[in-house]
Amino acid sequence: MRNLLVLLAVAACRGKARDAQVRHTLLPDPDSLDVPDSETVVLKTPRVVTEPSVIVFWLAAGDTLNPEDANSAYDDLTYYTQQIAPTLKTNNITLLPTNSDTVYIQLANHKRRAVLLSGLDYPFGYLFVDPGGPERILTGVYSDDDLLDELRAYFDISTDSTRTAPRVTT
Repeated sequence: MRNLLVLLAVAACRGKARDAQVRHTLLPDPDSLDVPDSETVVLKTPRVVTEPSVIVFWLAAGDTLNPEDANSAYDDLTYYTQQIAPTLKTNNITLLPTNSDTVYIQLANHKRRAVLLSGLDYPFGYLFVDPGGPERILTGVYSDDDLLDELRAYFDISTDSTRTAPRVTT
């Protein structure tokens, strides 16, 4: 019984460290998100999406993978997410992390549609949401080029994603 308590305590600490790591490594620009101080609660609480968003998910089942494979996948997921973050920000698409296996999409009729992320090919990946339309789930790791192609197709983003203000000449 004592060994079980020690094991549960270690697992709980590992989960909290992973949640903090998700927040800090997947989202390098803290000013781009409205994340409350209680990061662990936010990551485990199901998201309610009301605007065009990309949800980066890493579910608890990811911790059951071979540790080397899980670390490699996590590092790749983080790196490629960081590469596309400026494009998302430029196009007013919110980037949200989650460890929850459920995301709710707020519909125009004030109802919510649940999207379940558990039981997919991989316990990590991306969920594209544009409320009012069908969502798109990408499981696993995508390179930044492939991820940008998927984003452009889903959100109808032009290939010139660097919107600049018009220059005023006098």
